[in-house]
Amino acid sequence: MNLPKRRQLSSWQFLTLGYLLIILLGSFLLSLPIASRAGTYTPYLSALFTATSATCVTGLAVVDTYLHWSLFGQLVLLVLIQVGGIGFMTVLTLVMLLLRKNVGLYQRQLIMQSAGNLNLSGSVALILRILRGTLLIEGIGAALLSLRFCQDFGFWEGIYYGVFHAVSAFCNAGFDLMGRFGPFSSLAPYAGDPLVCLTAIALVLLGGLGFLVWTDLIKSRLRFRQFTLHTRIALVASAVLIIVPTGLFYFYERDGLLAGLSPSQAWLRALFAAVTPRTAGFATIDMAHLSTGSVLLTTLLMFIGGNSGSTAGGIKITTFVVMLFSPIAGARRSSNLVIGGRQLDDSITKEAAATLSAYLLFAAAGCMVLAAGEPFSLTEILLEVVSAVATVGLSTGITASLTAVSQVTLILLMFAGRLGVMTLAIAFGERRNPPPLRRPTDRILIG
Repeated sequence: MNLPKRRQLSSWQFLTLGYLLIILLGSFLLSLPIASRAGTYTPYLSALFTATSATCVTGLAVVDTYLHWSLFGQLVLLVLIQVGGIGFMTVLTLVMLLLRKNVGLYQRQLIMQSAGNLNLSGSVALILRILRGTLLIEGIGAALLSLRFCQDFGFWEGIYYGVFHAVSAFCNAGFDLMGRFGPFSSLAPYAGDPLVCLTAIALVLLGGLGFLVWTDLIKSRLRFRQFTLHTRIALVASAVLIIVPTGLFYFYERDGLLAGLSPSQAWLRALFAAVTPRTAGFATIDMAHLSTGSVLLTTLLMFIGGNSGSTAGGIKITTFVVMLFSPIAGARRSSNLVIGGRQLDDSITKEAAATLSAYLLFAAAGCMVLAAGEPFSLTEILLEVVSAVATVGLSTGITASLTAVSQVTLILLMFAGRLGVMTLAIAFGERRNPPPLRRPTDRILIG
């Protein structure tokens, strides 16, 4: 009698299951009385929503982090943010190394998929670089933020605030403890503080660049000509997506939210508003009173997100650049996509198109669900949905008022956005043994 072979989970399924288990454990801990300031049980849906938002480094919240959660609850959130930010496989690999366990081929493949590594070799070394780099950057950020927070909250509480917000900013999570100044106030109380704002901006940008870019910058010793194409695209596109939106935000809000401010204060807020949608979720201005142009710009920036293999979400910068150049190649009747003097493989274009299509479908489905049961405007719903699927966390303030169905919808969108909607689709739809068929080819009209 031949026994059936035990089926091993694919790398995509393993990562999906890993994040799901972390969320379920976090939601259980957050639902306990010890996790709330009032010492009472938190409704499980609220705990699940918060755990998902933290693990998926989003920042959307149905309860204020400072006002609702106790120190224990906040520490649970901090751990979930850190695990979600650096990646489930990074933490699992660290545990295996501490226990002196061998990291086999299967685990190395998981690391490659999780960290966005292009090669199977060097995966463990990449994990160690990620850990060292994360601790170094978050440590410097925490020290800088603590300089201000210690003045305002005392030494020990100031240190805690510095660490919490440094981790939240670097992991692009957007959770904050500023509810002491008012519910869901984010970093608005420090909107005019260059130390806090510029430190948060730097942490967000470093976290959103991606671990592969860090490695390339170190190896090339900051020599642009020696950068890989991936790094060059990430750096140039990031610079453009900072400078242009900053100017546009200033233009859109010069007679609105920025009116009456000094030029330096206005430009600081405009810069912050341009950086945090990719995809940190902090805000120093009232999102509910943004002009229509600013809402559309924020939504677009959230949808693009950060760089591949980073703590950020969205379709990613490289996907955006590839899809931006594809119509240019098509208009020139060229079958080859060339960027930076390099020709990209056709599979890259197909993967980028699939990623863009999947995110659009998820966002459209989410908007339709929320629009069916919520009294809010389309712009508010669109920003909320894109904020969830792109794991940003910015909101016009409607999150806490959403119905249970809408909250579950956002939970699913945040989960899909953190894993990557294509990763989730592959995890559930991947065929292990595709049929050995070659279909006949045909042509259709496009455009």
